Amino acid sequence: MSAGAFVDKIDPFAKRSLKKRQKRSQGSSRYRTAGDQELTALPLLKDVAAGEQQELLIKKLHQCSVVFDFLDPVAELKSKEVKRACLNELLDFITANRGVLTEPVYPHVIQMVNSNLFRTLPPSDNPEFDPEEDDPTLEASWPHLQIVYEFFLRFLESPDFQPNLGKKYIDQKFVLHLLELFDSEDPRERDFLKTVLHRIYGKFLGLRAYTRKHINNIFLRFVYETERFNGVGELLEILGSIINGFAMPIKQEHKQFLVKILLPLHTPKTLALYHAQLAYCVVQFLEKDATLTEPVLRGLLKYWPKTCSQKEVMYLGEIEEILDVIEPNQFVKVQETLFKQISKCVSSPHFQVPGRPRQLSASYRNTGQYINTQVVRNFLFFPLGGRASFVFLE
Repeated sequence: MSAGAFVDKIDPFAKRSLKKRQKRSQGSSRYRTAGDQELTALPLLKDVAAGEQQELLIKKLHQCSVVFDFLDPVAELKSKEVKRACLNELLDFITANRGVLTEPVYPHVIQMVNSNLFRTLPPSDNPEFDPEEDDPTLEASWPHLQIVYEFFLRFLESPDFQPNLGKKYIDQKFVLHLLELFDSEDPRERDFLKTVLHRIYGKFLGLRAYTRKHINNIFLRFVYETERFNGVGELLEILGSIINGFAMPIKQEHKQFLVKILLPLHTPKTLALYHAQLAYCVVQFLEKDATLTEPVLRGLLKYWPKTCSQKEVMYLGEIEEILDVIEPNQFVKVQETLFKQISKCVSSPHFQVPGRPRQLSASYRNTGQYINTQVVRNFLFFPLGGRASFVFLE
């Protein structure tokens, strides 16, 4: 090992290369073998009699269940094109026609979706992958996967879709496989997964508790074990909509989720990737139940970063959002502890952190009728020699 490489290895502040990694592609873990028969185009659905369309539709779904290796760009080009054209035809067919999603079709649709989407995601080819600097690894089979996702969404959103029939095939195992795919590095796939899971959550009431439970498990493993999961932001977006629909009064299990899942999510080093969605979820809880303000603010102060100024700025931004919705009687309970932390921020040597309280001052003035000015003086004015007075007491 060269001396320079050794120094880079032990230096925690070694600079990363300014050159971004090129976009890479990864393939599915399952695909046809070379000895399989080549796909041949079937007749168009619009060209057969209405009584024969269901049988032909099922045959086309079986044809679209075949998975190809896209890492070899020249392999089985004719069969890949046959499948792509067939997927597009199926997508247009269920969009333009009514009464075609009959009960016998359901298992074949789900089987086609299973064959294409559910696969073992390969490990990242870059162990030091930084989502903020490096380009993600894109899914090589996306030309087919995209149409499969679009077809499945049209299937779920179709006026002909019947949840009572769908629940036989879209079950807990299906949801678990969907959640595992959220770790895909391809942001295009995660965006589709977010919409698909949201539709399933809305249509299948019996899967809601199970879905929330396994999202919790993903978050706990992310926070306390791996600190690696690509779909945290997308899952939090889904939860933001779910929290917005919680009935009042909020159940104890949902309060536990806030305190034991959402608040610890502020600790990972990749917080910047999903902080906006996380802060939205927290504020949604406070708008629903003002009594949760104290445990939330005390939790944020508990996890307050000690050495990362970037995270401090994010925490201060979230405090500002909370102050916009806080109730006067709840603020009084935490004002002393909060101002102690704000005083440390005002005296921070990092140039961004002291500037953030100036933006907070507007929120403080909006709630000025119940802020104890003496508390501000005790924890900000005197310890800092009056430096904070221009921010909070002007």
